[in-house]
Amino acid sequence: MTAAGNEALLPASWRARPHGFAALMSLYESNYLRLVRLCGDPAQLAGERVSRITAGCDLRLTVLEQCAYTTTLGLTHLFHDPATAAPELATLLSYPDVRVRVYCDARMAQAQHWPADRPEPFGCDAAQAERELAQRWLYNNMLNKWLEYCLDLGHLLA
Repeated sequence: MTAAGNEALLPASWRARPHGFAALMSLYESNYLRLVRLCGDPAQLAGERVSRITAGCDLRLTVLEQCAYTTTLGLTHLFHDPATAAPELATLLSYPDVRVRVYCDARMAQAQHWPADRPEPFGCDAAQAERELAQRWLYNNMLNKWLEYCLDLGHLLA
């Protein structure tokens, strides 16, 4: 069995002592392992992929940017719009539209979901830095649980 398949057996230090920087890096590693199980090697992805299952919404992965050591992905569920007049003209709604930066060399995946008007964290005071860390925990915990949920439903994008 691969390391990704054994992830459930690994100690989860980020669950034991949350909200520290080192524990956040462990959460990023867990996100990476779940992402690899879902879509394979992120460095080898291109274009767009959709996973369809019978008992749930479609899951779409879009490669937004590919660099030497990073890959940026868009992940979202696709829902049929109930306000559509006729089923044959159905439009799709997407949610949650998560942007994920994958650090392929470090084997980490970080949820990035910052509004455009959010200031950069450089040169910020201690309180702002603490809010930034708390927000990273929030987004990456959500990503970790969502990836686990998608895998449990049977989604595969590889």
